[in-house]
Amino acid sequence: MARLPSPPARSALVKGLDRDHDVVAVQPETRLARIFTAHGNHPQQWNTFRYTGPLPHGRFDQQHPGRGSVPVTDPANGVLYFGLTVRTCVAEVFQTTSTVDRSTRGPRLVVVRPTRVLRLLDLTGLWPTRVGASQEISSGPKKTTQAWARAIRGAMPDLDGLWYRSSMDAGEPSLCLWDPPAGAALPIAPDVLLPLDHPGLDVPLGRVCEELNYTLIS
Repeated sequence: MARLPSPPARSALVKGLDRDHDVVAVQPETRLARIFTAHGNHPQQWNTFRYTGPLPHGRFDQQHPGRGSVPVTDPANGVLYFGLTVRTCVAEVFQTTSTVDRSTRGPRLVVVRPTRVLRLLDLTGLWPTRVGASQEISSGPKKTTQAWARAIRGAMPDLDGLWYRSSMDAGEPSLCLWDPPAGAALPIAPDVLLPLDHPGLDVPLGRVCEELNYTLIS
């Protein structure tokens, strides 16, 4: 059985880090994809980090929960999740129902390129093993992975976030960005910003849903 205990002390996390091999450098030309909702109770914008958390679905939300484990709003701790492909975004965002609703709450697809190199702790390599965890850090209980996120952020505040495996898209790369410092790395304008029900997305979304065995609805 894979192991995922509570995170160790800060000193152990830092001691286990080999910065030459455990930090992924995401270059500025890399396109990052994200699906977000523009309407509903918690409308979002393409370039705004979420400062309220930890939320039940946020695997690496690093905010400290309030009394009774309720989410809090912390302006010093923003979080955003990205994938390298649209399929990863669809697989992750719609995993609860396996149904891609293209209209309710105004879902949007955004593709951006960072304005500088992003430095992310690599959770796909040996660092988790060296500090007492395993690859379950990318798929285990979210309350535990959130505790790891808080510990990592406290131990390595200079890093922009995490590089990890998507548990829904065959282990494909996913990114969790934290602000600060990653907020300053977002561009002024995105490469792509489309409503999910845009006709130009009919074919690619249909293909993705077929691969994932997800249901696509307008």
